Amino acid sequence: MSRYWRIYRTFFVSSFARELEFRANFVAKVFQNVIWIFFFILILLVIYRNTDSVAGWNRGDAFVLAATCFFMNAVFQALFLSLNEIPEQVRKGTLDFVITKPIDTQFWVSTRKFNFDQVGTLFAGIVMIGYGSYIAHIHAGALQWLAYVSLIASSTVIFYGFNLMLMTTGIWLVRVDNLWVLGDTVMQIARYPLDIYGSGLRSMFTFIVPLAFLATMPARQLKDHFDPLMLALGISWALAFFVLSRWFWNYALIHYGSASS
Repeated sequence: MSRYWRIYRTFFVSSFARELEFRANFVAKVFQNVIWIFFFILILLVIYRNTDSVAGWNRGDAFVLAATCFFMNAVFQALFLSLNEIPEQVRKGTLDFVITKPIDTQFWVSTRKFNFDQVGTLFAGIVMIGYGSYIAHIHAGALQWLAYVSLIASSTVIFYGFNLMLMTTGIWLVRVDNLWVLGDTVMQIARYPLDIYGSGLRSMFTFIVPLAFLATMPARQLKDHFDPLMLALGISWALAFFVLSRWFWNYALIHYGSASS
């Protein structure tokens, strides 16, 4: 474990050095992310100017929900940016060099680059959670906050597993660089409360396709009350996605013919 920590620290430092080479670009990307969140907040304000509640979610609850989605996505984008490069590595043949290294290949392709421009989004998400909790008069206990943090961690693992499997298809299809748009579409859906859908879709997004756990279920731990069943289900989904994505990655490597074949 200490060996992998040293390797990740090297990845982190090299990523930071890369950002320092183009500082103006780094500042511009951080500013762009914050501006994008600002415009989404304006949309929420317009919606709640004409109503006090949407499917049982008031303005403060909506802020917490959106902030949860922003925060989770920022954590994912910061830690696992390099997943999007898998199809390019297959096409250029650089995946061959990763496979020959004395290191777990999934760890390498997942964590090779740290995305520092998500720092602004992380801080904006934290501020939105605090502001939303304040105006919604949310007085969550320690158990609720623990469940909230646990489900955010679970949602990050779920989204990681989904994206890893998505990008791994590039080993067969090669030109799938733009599949990251599908992941972005998933986040667009998760940004809105699950309660706006009918009972059939709510059940599907909870028990079949776990979109509910990307934002709605964590936010509900603060909005409503501590729900141990949803916490257990969210952790179970995270474990399932991690195991399945790891199996799929190793299965794909078995069928990877390398750039020279």
